[in-house]
Amino acid sequence: MTERTLILDPDRIQRMLERMAWQIVERHANEDEVILVGISKSGFRLAERLHTRLLGVFSGQVTLAEISVNKREPAAGPTECALTPSEFKGKNIVVIDDVLNTGATLIYAVNYFLQAPIKRLSTAVLIDRNFKQFPIKADIKGMSLSTSFHDRVEVDLEGTEAVYLV
Repeated sequence: MTERTLILDPDRIQRMLERMAWQIVERHANEDEVILVGISKSGFRLAERLHTRLLGVFSGQVTLAEISVNKREPAAGPTECALTPSEFKGKNIVVIDDVLNTGATLIYAVNYFLQAPIKRLSTAVLIDRNFKQFPIKADIKGMSLSTSFHDRVEVDLEGTEAVYLV
């Protein structure tokens, strides 16, 4: 059996999500709308939780959408999103994922939104691993985590609600 080390318990995750939500509010304080786009599956679950928090504190409209990227081979495509370019044209977008490893998944998701002129694009992740192979960063992050390249971070937002180092 693979050994798992608990990194974040439910209380710490809740505090991080609260802080991340407020950072989104601060970045878009003078805006009428923000679109949260979660990368399937864990990134979308994270986006759902941030969406719930923002509904209570953001003065404008908060839209939630999902984008699907092949996480094993992002370039193999296709990248699919519930939003069409006409729906996000001129809008503020926050692309959300659970873990930022090499940056491949996040950069291919971000690339989808370059099909139309947008007002502002930000990225948000719960865990930033700092192993980027692509020129992308997390504008909003719950935690930076330095580990060995061979370690894996497992985010569970459905069951025990925890983050593990595997």
